[in-house]
Amino acid sequence: MKTLLSISFTLPLQNPVLIFAVILAIILFAPILLNRIKIPHLIGLIIAGVMIGPNGFYLIEKSNVELFGKVGLLYIMFLAGLEIDMIEFKKNSMKSAVFGFYTFVIPMGLGFLGGYYLLQFSILNSILLASIFASHTLIAYPILGKFGITKNRAVNIAVGGTVITDTLALLVLAVIVKMTTGEINNMFWVLLGSSILIFGCIVIFIFPIIGRWFFKHNSDNISQYIFVLAMVFLGAVIAEAAGIEAIIGAFLVGLSLNRLIPHTSPLMNRIEFVGNALFIPFFLIGVGMIVNYKAFIKDWETLKVAGIMIVIATTAKFLAAWFTQKTFRFTRDERRLIFGLSNAQAAATLAAVLIGYNIELTQETINSLGLEGFFDPGKLLNENILNGAILMILFTCTMASMVAQKGAQNIALLNTSEEESEKDELQEKILVPVNSLETAEEMMNLALAVKSKTNKQGVFALTVVDTNEPDSIADKSAKKILSITTNTASAADVILKELLRYDLNVVNGITNVVKEHKITDLILGLEKNKGLSNNFIGNLTEGILTKSNTTTLIYKPFQPISTIKRHLIIVPDRAEKEIGFPFWLLKIWNIARNTGTKLVFYSSEQTLKYIKEVNKKHPLECEFIVFDDWDDFLILSRDVRQDDNLVLVLSRKERPSFNANMTKIPNYLNKYFKNTNFILIYPMQAGVDDDSHDALKNPSVLVDPLEKLDDLGKIITNLFKKKLK
Repeated sequence: MKTLLSISFTLPLQNPVLIFAVILAIILFAPILLNRIKIPHLIGLIIAGVMIGPNGFYLIEKSNVELFGKVGLLYIMFLAGLEIDMIEFKKNSMKSAVFGFYTFVIPMGLGFLGGYYLLQFSILNSILLASIFASHTLIAYPILGKFGITKNRAVNIAVGGTVITDTLALLVLAVIVKMTTGEINNMFWVLLGSSILIFGCIVIFIFPIIGRWFFKHNSDNISQYIFVLAMVFLGAVIAEAAGIEAIIGAFLVGLSLNRLIPHTSPLMNRIEFVGNALFIPFFLIGVGMIVNYKAFIKDWETLKVAGIMIVIATTAKFLAAWFTQKTFRFTRDERRLIFGLSNAQAAATLAAVLIGYNIELTQETINSLGLEGFFDPGKLLNENILNGAILMILFTCTMASMVAQKGAQNIALLNTSEEESEKDELQEKILVPVNSLETAEEMMNLALAVKSKTNKQGVFALTVVDTNEPDSIADKSAKKILSITTNTASAADVILKELLRYDLNVVNGITNVVKEHKITDLILGLEKNKGLSNNFIGNLTEGILTKSNTTTLIYKPFQPISTIKRHLIIVPDRAEKEIGFPFWLLKIWNIARNTGTKLVFYSSEQTLKYIKEVNKKHPLECEFIVFDDWDDFLILSRDVRQDDNLVLVLSRKERPSFNANMTKIPNYLNKYFKNTNFILIYPMQAGVDDDSHDALKNPSVLVDPLEKLDDLGKIITNLFKKKLK
């Protein structure tokens, strides 16, 4: 039995339990203490690494944090690819390319001039030094995640530009290293190009297929997380095999899985939580442990070199951010985000410096390679550059974190003020009645996909217990079902309100809850292997739809919504004339935003015109197909593919958008689309008996939902507020 006296406290610590306890204490307390003096928590972890490392108090050997540190670096790049808004990323791809050009060419130019003229390096030594300034690490990215602005256009552009400049800088490094061994020939370029192409094809095209298959056939939360982590490391290994850095592989894996992991899903929340709580802090502590502050005290030449390197790196990255701001007319805070993300020199910089430091050339070797005058004899990058790079890493990481935090705070405050003004006017409340263990989790996943991002408390799960059933059996079953929905919601950081109701029947229970809690959106579910029965349709039309005027979604989850590639939305003619038009349209928009899927709209030309205007102001990946003959509804079956979700916007009888062929839809779905996900949407409609929406009491409230309005959220707010005088 071990006692306190038997545990060794000699430095560096050797007991793995004690080492882990010390690191966890640092992760917990270092950010808290330094935040009080306005130092970003990332810098707190780096400083803590300096203090416990071999150049500080030497509490822990660097090898004890290297594994998790490597995971943390890959995690940062993976999260950058996973959290990026793919719609914005595609829209801003050219802007990312421009920024990537600026942030590569400017540092390369200034770095070469500094190395050649100020440090008196040869041509190729100067180019190698310049490549260090061109690369950067997204070390400030977790800060932006805490402020909830990772989808900002400036962030998207900075992340895209990072991949470009890091790839080019690391390729420069690879070419120069190969030149020192005389391996540069035509075959080298062929092998490098083909290996990168093969790597890209595997990650971009094969990984999504594997991921979609896995998520379809495995719903276990732990297995899904382990699978994602395995894919990150597999992509990193393949990248290294292709001759490029593992961080590029991790980023591309994030992009390839982006559409399969909805941003509001429990899986996404787990990925972010584990990375920010454990892996990323380990990486930051590891960065601090390499800092040797003693070298700057005893060697003024090192301080001179470090000063030159810091000035070049900071100036070059600022100029790249400034040129990007002026080119695309960004705000000052958006420039701060770009500069903060691109100024930090860490992983790629250190890798390049260490490689250059470990390669030494004699004059004889240089002569044999025919590179006289291109290389200096000795190490490619000397000890002064190594120590200067360490100081540069500490300085740039500190500055990048502070600048990024300043810009993120300002943008987040602006966003919050806008969201609060809308929240006061419109309260979204989503009710999910559940009565099946099989569909409870997937029903909640749909609710998380359709809700607005600011809605953290407006989701309700309801189980209605028939008063004729034995109390003990019914209660036990109902509570078990509700616990599944609660676990799913809490994993996505959403506070779910459980409702257990005793009533004569399910219809009465649902309609009474809708009125009591002023529900705006209702999600009803069908079991995977069951169709739309006449009994269900009868209860729906005669009970729920006539007694409650909500945006009602009826969902059949044949496969997880995260694995859907396209949503085919069939919209009836004159749907834009209905008061509920923007309400259900917002739900469709939220699904596409949160899952990154494509929308394909089928409707009349007039109705599509309205939807196109919304898409112009709030762009998503959309396709528009004219379809106005519901007699030929089955012709749509030719367009439905595997992994599609069919969305049909229906109507109550005697309403403007009602079509007699809508009554045939249940039979069509049961017969021709039984293996396809579908959602039936019954919008809110004027004239329906409901006390929860004052704006809907007057049946003549038919407005143009796009007139003089710039934001989809404001459209909905306006409809609640607007009344005829």
